[in-house]
Amino acid sequence: MIRIIVDSSTLYTVEEGRQLNIDVVPLTVTINQKSYKEFEELSATEFYEMIQQGHIPTSSQPAVGEYIDLFEKYKDDDVLVIAMADGLSGTYQSCVGAKETSGYDNIVVINSKTLCVPHRLVVNDAIEMRDQGKSFQEIVDMVTSKCNTAISFLLPQDFNFLKRGGRLTPFAATLGGFLRIQPILTQTEDGTRLEKFGIGRNFNIAVNRVLDHLQEIGIDNQYRFGVSHAFTLEQANQVVEKIKKKFNVTKVELEELSCAFITQGGPLCVAIQVIKA
Repeated sequence: MIRIIVDSSTLYTVEEGRQLNIDVVPLTVTINQKSYKEFEELSATEFYEMIQQGHIPTSSQPAVGEYIDLFEKYKDDDVLVIAMADGLSGTYQSCVGAKETSGYDNIVVINSKTLCVPHRLVVNDAIEMRDQGKSFQEIVDMVTSKCNTAISFLLPQDFNFLKRGGRLTPFAATLGGFLRIQPILTQTEDGTRLEKFGIGRNFNIAVNRVLDHLQEIGIDNQYRFGVSHAFTLEQANQVVEKIKKKFNVTKVELEELSCAFITQGGPLCVAIQVIKA
């Protein structure tokens, strides 16, 4: 039997994973001196309320022991772990460490090099192939290939949050908020970190710049698009409509970000992502 293990970067809850016959291991967030497994012990809305009270969160990967327990449980099966991008989280390294500790040779751990919507989509493809009776190696090859096509952009908007968390200097935060400048971050090609892509004079101009860039590098309707957001649904829907019009696609995945990613981008952030269909 083929077992698929993922983390909550897929934006799936543990229960949603059960319904899909996969195992979801939640990331952890710590806020107000207490740690929570996202989705399971703390909702994004509760998390947002704590942030509004002035608390600064941190996030961390699941414990190695959680993976070791699953590997032991599935010691007689073929196990595929699709972990969120190494470098943006220690999840991949935790999985590798758990594999080495378990000593089983039936486990393949893949660094997806991505997160959120592309991560979710490639996991969905793996589930579909498993249910179609494809071989373990065919699924591994598909996941490895598709993960290399993912591209991600992040548009943070809560400058006060970024300032409190030390991600922006007070001067930069004040200047950005005053001038309504919109920074654009992009995931590096190796997936290990976010770096500055550019700025826009406002949110809409920044979105247009991202979409123009994607078009310039050959992204078309042979790709799948995703938009995820933190409590800014109206803006996210506007981005979805821009993508549909510019790239002539009928479907764009729209998701709410989880606590771990709000920790990094802040409330009101919007992510724009693509992966090859």
